[in-house]
Amino acid sequence: MNFTVQHRDPYSKARAGVIETDHGKIQTPIFMPVGTAATVKGVHRDFIEKDINADIILGNTYHLYLRPGLEIMEKAGGIHKFSSWNRPVLSDSGGYQVYSLSGTRKIKEEGATFKSHIDGSSHLFSPEYVMDIQRTIGADIIMAFDECTPYPCDKPYAEKSMHMTHRWLDRCMKRFHETEPKYGYHQELFPIVQGSVYPDLRKQSAEYVIQHEAGGYAIGGLSVGEPHEDMYSMTELVCDILPANKPRYLMGVGTPENILNSIELGVDMFDCVMPTRNGRNGMIFTREGIINIRNKKWADVFEPVDSWLTPEYSLAYLRHLFVAGEMLGPIVASLQNLRFYLWLVREARKHILSNEFHIWKKSVLQTVGRKL
Repeated sequence: MNFTVQHRDPYSKARAGVIETDHGKIQTPIFMPVGTAATVKGVHRDFIEKDINADIILGNTYHLYLRPGLEIMEKAGGIHKFSSWNRPVLSDSGGYQVYSLSGTRKIKEEGATFKSHIDGSSHLFSPEYVMDIQRTIGADIIMAFDECTPYPCDKPYAEKSMHMTHRWLDRCMKRFHETEPKYGYHQELFPIVQGSVYPDLRKQSAEYVIQHEAGGYAIGGLSVGEPHEDMYSMTELVCDILPANKPRYLMGVGTPENILNSIELGVDMFDCVMPTRNGRNGMIFTREGIINIRNKKWADVFEPVDSWLTPEYSLAYLRHLFVAGEMLGPIVASLQNLRFYLWLVREARKHILSNEFHIWKKSVLQTVGRKL
């Protein structure tokens, strides 16, 4: 994998670049639609590829491990052939899902034991096994196994967890270099920086992970309930330490405001379930602001959902679909939100390249975050 920084914004730390993988190029900054179970929920693959033209999507190790399972994934030839998606894929390590199963999991040096949300069966994710799982899934970019700490989190626990994540990283790297890709194309492993909201821990973690030569680095353990100011300060601190010639991935973020502010701090890659999950529940992101499509005020508004992104449906019709319980409603809303998120990062890239990012960001934040 190769990463090239094509241009740096002279007024901030934002940069535009390109990641080259065996499945294609990724122009950064980029938002990755979340395809948890090898599909972006409710959105046909052709729309992901030909409509929003996503450079890369994300798959989830925990969910794919449980269903369809590793035997099926390997028989299919990996996630690209299984899902008929021929562009890059990133797989997370399952660490966040294990974190979210706080009532049914135990974390120890060996790894994390948890119970399946599907049938209650018990499983162990060790760093080594997570590498093997991701080799079988076959994503282009795979993540080291880490513990995602909650917020709030006291410092002694955050420090203990961080050191264990570092030891797990060492084991991930060892297993990764002992094994080969299964499907004839290259895979790249990203370490993950942890440390909660404690600057000294974040600094220590960033300095530790960059001792491992990697194709890129991720920032984890943020967007878990901490104040936005803490998220931004930790992100900036870490970005200033991570290598300038490698992509930086801020995991699980987030709102349009979060994304633009983090781009300004030097982040290149993002993912979040917000556009599709919120879309299924009737929250629509547009260039003019945020719409709750279930509100009665939209019942007789025959203007397009978004005059440029989704001109084919009116607000009144989309509201009707939701009120009537029609499947098309959440599909259209999810597609609009993904169109918006990809538009947002591509506009950011365009304005970085023209040295106008700081002006554009200030103006666009005055509209995209307001409630209509």
